[in-house]
Amino acid sequence: MVSRKQQNNNLTNFFEEEYNSLKSYVRSKISHTVESDAEDIIQEVALRIFSRPIDALPINNIGGFVYNAIKNKIIDIMRVKKERIHDEGYLEFLWTEFAEMFYEDCSEEYPDQLKEKLKIAIEELKPFYKDIIIAVDFEGYTYKEISEQTGISTGTLMSRRHRAISLLLKELESFKNIKTK
Repeated sequence: MVSRKQQNNNLTNFFEEEYNSLKSYVRSKISHTVESDAEDIIQEVALRIFSRPIDALPINNIGGFVYNAIKNKIIDIMRVKKERIHDEGYLEFLWTEFAEMFYEDCSEEYPDQLKEKLKIAIEELKPFYKDIIIAVDFEGYTYKEISEQTGISTGTLMSRRHRAISLLLKELESFKNIKTK
């Protein structure tokens, strides 16, 4: 019988050796959105595996066990995943509404250009900033829902969104200055 310490060592070695393969597996199953970052899923599964009770049955096939746990986590995410917005008109309305936060004080002569610049600026944000903007402002998630899904505190999520908006404002301010010259 394998000791708890030896099993943890085997699990640690497996995650170290197979981490990139696990990320590829997760990415092949779901596309990247706020609730489906591959690394977050792997880390959550690893945490649950390493936090198993001492009296739990030993893991005989580590690879099969880990991949099955990841598959189950993906299924859980897909069950609670909010519907994506496919109505182009409504999506355009959301973009316009979000963009208005950034150009409410400027003239109306280039809001479409500003909106395009905003889309590019959001794409260029670090993933955790981009994810919070998309989740809250476009997919309609609340901070509490995101916190429950990711385990990240609501305060941290609010801080990330605030920082993301600050970065977007800075980027768009430079665009406004170029357009007014």
